[in-house]
Amino acid sequence: MFEKSTWIRLPRNVLVGHGVLEQTVDVVEDLHLEGRPLLVTSPTPRKLAAEPIAAEFAEAGIDPAIVTVESATFDAVEAVIEAAETEDAAYLIGIGGGKAIDIAKMATDHLGTGFLSVPTAASHDGIVSNRGSVPDGDTRHSVAAEPPLAVVADTEVLANAPWELTTAGCADIISNYTAVMDWRLARRLKDVPYSEYAAALSEMTAEILVGNADMIRPGLEDSAWVVSKALVSSGVAMSIAGSSRPASGAEHLFSHQLDRLAPGTALHGHQVGVGSIMTAYLHGGEKGIWTDIRDALSSIDAPTTATELGIDDETVIEALTTCHEIRDRYTILGDGMNERAARDVATRTGVIG
Repeated sequence: MFEKSTWIRLPRNVLVGHGVLEQTVDVVEDLHLEGRPLLVTSPTPRKLAAEPIAAEFAEAGIDPAIVTVESATFDAVEAVIEAAETEDAAYLIGIGGGKAIDIAKMATDHLGTGFLSVPTAASHDGIVSNRGSVPDGDTRHSVAAEPPLAVVADTEVLANAPWELTTAGCADIISNYTAVMDWRLARRLKDVPYSEYAAALSEMTAEILVGNADMIRPGLEDSAWVVSKALVSSGVAMSIAGSSRPASGAEHLFSHQLDRLAPGTALHGHQVGVGSIMTAYLHGGEKGIWTDIRDALSSIDAPTTATELGIDDETVIEALTTCHEIRDRYTILGDGMNERAARDVATRTGVIG
């Protein structure tokens, strides 16, 4: 007897384009959200986007509360929860990069309210996903959370964000290639739950960026348009799958271990991009797609080597040989690489000299 079921929670509205920041209040009205909003932001996005959005609410006769977070921590999540309860907020709006949005997302999950995602940088696919990521000491926790009710992505704002944040977002999406490879491998060898639809969507998203890498350039709204839609698709794939599997494999384990060994040295997206080069090589060897991944990253000025990440060769080797221990997720790394094998793949792909 068939007893399988699933509950897929996706954004009801996704608004992407020039000047759409000014339509945030309209999106709220379309969702039939009532009451006082709490705007969750960080210092730079506060001036850039949160205060203009607050002014729009004020014109509509609504007095929003604003809380500014300095860093992505569990203490910050608790502070937002406390602010929401103190200000009697009916819903939250995360405005900024991954930090503000992840904190709003996780606070919303605790409060049981809805939230909107308003990214000011296309730095990673967390703007839509049902996962939140918060560092804790020398590790990073990825936890289940509520996806946003709506996304408002203004391409003018995104195009003017620091270029390295955009390239990090692109690299994060491109790494979906190897995440899906690992997911398929885990299905074959460990019988893990697998979604053809989520995998196909995630893979297609990566292909869009690789195929359009030569068109993604600083300051262009056309580029912000392509990248933001790709980030939305990747986040939706995770919601469909009910896990981060469509966008997180061995390349993410590698990045998380670099966070422990060399914290704050490189951006998450850049680290997973370099990790994806090496794990794609492990999947396909000389005839794999690792060169396509490397060339696409290089085309958008994203790092492809340890030197460009600002990380020394030995730290890369240590990360490769130990990152399989981070979580119980089967990948191409299996039960781990020895030092000789790790050095070989890092050298052959040009990640280390």
